[in-house]
Amino acid sequence: MGHRLSSVSAAAFLLFLSQAAQAACPLGSIDHRQGGAYPPAAAGTEIDHYHGVAVADPYRWLEALDSKQTKAWVDAEARLTNACLAAIPQRQAIADHLKAVWNFERWTAPERLGDKWFFFHNDGLQNQSVLFVTPSLETPARPLLDPNTLSKDGTVALREMAISDDGTILAYALSEAGSDWQTWHIRDVASGRDLPDRIEWSKAGTATWRKDGSGFYYTAYDPPKGGAALKDRNSFQKLMFHRLGTGQAEDRLVYTRSDDPDWFVGGQVTDDGRYLVVTANHGDDVRNALLVQDLSQPDQPIATVIGEPDASYALVGSVDRTLYLLTDKDAARYRIVALDLDHPQPENWRTVVAEGADTLESAGLVGGQIIAKYLADAHSAVRRFALDGAALGEVALPGIGTASGFSGRPDSTETTFSFSSFTTPPSVYHLDLKTGETALWRMPHLSGYDPDRFETRQIFVTSKDGTKVPVFLMARKGASPDGAAPTVLYGYGGFNISLEPQFSPAIATWLDMGGIYAVATLRGGGEYGRTWHEAGMKTRKQTVFDDFIAAAEGLIAENWTSPKRLAILGGSNGGLLVGATVEQRPDLFAAAVPEVGVMDMLRFREFTIGKGWESDFGSVDNEDEFKAMLAYSPLQNVKAGVDYPPILVTTGDHDDRVYPAHSFKFAAAMQHANAHGRPVLIRIDRRAGHGQGKPTAMRIAEAADIFAFMRQAMGLAPVGK
Repeated sequence: MGHRLSSVSAAAFLLFLSQAAQAACPLGSIDHRQGGAYPPAAAGTEIDHYHGVAVADPYRWLEALDSKQTKAWVDAEARLTNACLAAIPQRQAIADHLKAVWNFERWTAPERLGDKWFFFHNDGLQNQSVLFVTPSLETPARPLLDPNTLSKDGTVALREMAISDDGTILAYALSEAGSDWQTWHIRDVASGRDLPDRIEWSKAGTATWRKDGSGFYYTAYDPPKGGAALKDRNSFQKLMFHRLGTGQAEDRLVYTRSDDPDWFVGGQVTDDGRYLVVTANHGDDVRNALLVQDLSQPDQPIATVIGEPDASYALVGSVDRTLYLLTDKDAARYRIVALDLDHPQPENWRTVVAEGADTLESAGLVGGQIIAKYLADAHSAVRRFALDGAALGEVALPGIGTASGFSGRPDSTETTFSFSSFTTPPSVYHLDLKTGETALWRMPHLSGYDPDRFETRQIFVTSKDGTKVPVFLMARKGASPDGAAPTVLYGYGGFNISLEPQFSPAIATWLDMGGIYAVATLRGGGEYGRTWHEAGMKTRKQTVFDDFIAAAEGLIAENWTSPKRLAILGGSNGGLLVGATVEQRPDLFAAAVPEVGVMDMLRFREFTIGKGWESDFGSVDNEDEFKAMLAYSPLQNVKAGVDYPPILVTTGDHDDRVYPAHSFKFAAAMQHANAHGRPVLIRIDRRAGHGQGKPTAMRIAEAADIFAFMRQAMGLAPVGK
């Protein structure tokens, strides 16, 4: 098995690179047929066989990211894309507009530990937000950790953090260039100085401290083989314990699943410090096993409490020997149960908060009460309950949006939360746990954007099988359908992830330019609980694409927009969504932008953490799941001569979650299939990964390119003309 590049000579490739570096975009304007040449990408002879079906993989050679051929292709594509995007007249005006909207002061909801409050703050255009600490929410805070000082380009990011129970020690994990790999450091809060401790090769998990501050638990993998940190499969995740002041070599293995390499594990110390609660999921399956170790006595074994991962079980809190768990066991939209560790069998569980009409998304035990966050048609409702289940009232929220925060301890008397919507940036509120009253703590002031000019409404469209699918629609107040509005339709639809209203400066900029932004609540997500999620999994994945198509058709049928003014956007699993949808219904869209997408459904499990996605996507080892994936996989469904709309593929060269070769292979196949059709470009961020920790400057540049590409494809005049 292998690949061939015999059709492209090295001399010809070097000549192309030289010409592309100097020339303007050879593809012409985005809304017309192009006549230029894409970077050469020879088709190899690789063929795989699945259940008697032969599947060609001609661009397998692009999986070798460090090969000379791949690097040359990437460089050539980058030069071509940069030239094409630079030739769009409105690109700089959009970038300037984005920068003006993005430039506002913002805060996260503070969390109290010991006698200190901790929160993040960004002055507007800082690449990374800064962690602050203060003894009181009414006094000035001091910076504790500023990631902006760690790199010139802002690509070293704070990914995870955990503060000791008394608020004196900070454990923080940094990642570089967008990688999911994390390195843990320890900082003394009082002095702001780092201790010698350093922990490497951590991934896919946060940390949790022992109550006495002696050390913390974290997740890690064995170090990857030399040069393969961004590609190798990650297997046998481990829950480790690091004792403060010791070297990583002395860290103790607490728990792993040695029987299967694809289990993910995690740990959480209860607020009273008595128990370590361990969870274990097979891949990204939301169902998990649950184990408990009693920390009150040394060397106690880890005891299995729920051995069969038949449902989702998440720790809400504990009181003495009782664990409060959020679960979808016998409750598709979740409930909260009390589990007595002395009698842990399901028949002995006590329902504290019963399943309701809304999805119970998360909950915490704070101040002797349960604060429960619900999703009511995909937007937040927050309700308080006593530990016996008695209702204590609903937390007043400013409107249709998303509330987050509500951290605290069982003895807390107050907490804080953040609230934002699609059109308004996050404000932070104080909540009195005795009275239930809220008070504003911080509200951002914007100079480049007026939220009062815009509104959000929720409409419902009918999918192919008759299911009602909600769509959030953001537009100027009083906007009426005229069929001409430039519209972006965004979606995700997978892994039980809910798309809730969140403010984005990019969305605000699009609205400010006269556009409409729509977010579809697709099956496969978690907005309506377990049934909604499972309706878009594995052999039922086509349902997600049907929902997205229905959303597009609904926007067009209701005359909000037209195919000439409608673009689709989505990232990761949402990149898969965009790729599959534009192939199935290319007639519906003016442009498509799949970001960091899973584009090769037959080989996603071969890289980094991808094997875990089989819980949602299915496995090629199972014939029915293989056939379902083959039917929609973007890479395998590229067709020659199809009138696809302009497509801008995006990825990051350090994406070690969705391996960049997914996007490389898809772009090469699309360019080859229709070399003289509308353009297919690939935008490759350098020193960037899947998106987490991406610096503000890079986010602005990316959004400017995407919006400029879309508007040009729609045939719109430059902004302001």
